Amino acid sequence: MPIAPLPPEWITYTRELGLALQQARTRRGMSQERVAHAAGISGFTYQKFEKGESRPGTPMNPRLTTLVALCSVLEISLVELLPADPPDLGLGR
Repeated sequence: MPIAPLPPEWITYTRELGLALQQARTRRGMSQERVAHAAGISGFTYQKFEKGESRPGTPMNPRLTTLVALCSVLEISLVELLPADPPDLGLGR
C-alpha cells in the first residue's frame, strides 16, 4: 500500500524543526559536523535536517532515536525541540 503524500503543513512543520535544531546548535556553539558526529549521523544528514529535509524537496522524517540523540547532544528536551501544534496527518482516522 503506497504512503499518501504529506500535506503542505508538514513541510512547514519540518522546516520549523530544522530551524529549532539550528538555533539550539548555535546556542551551544557547535558546528554541524560536531553535532552530527556526536549524535551518530552523517554531517550531510544533519545539514539536511537543519533545512527540514531528508532529500531535496522531501520533508525530514527522522527516527525517534535520532531526535533523542540530537536532543542529548544539544542538551535540550524533545519537547523544546519539536514545534508546537503538529499538523493533522489524518492517519488511522
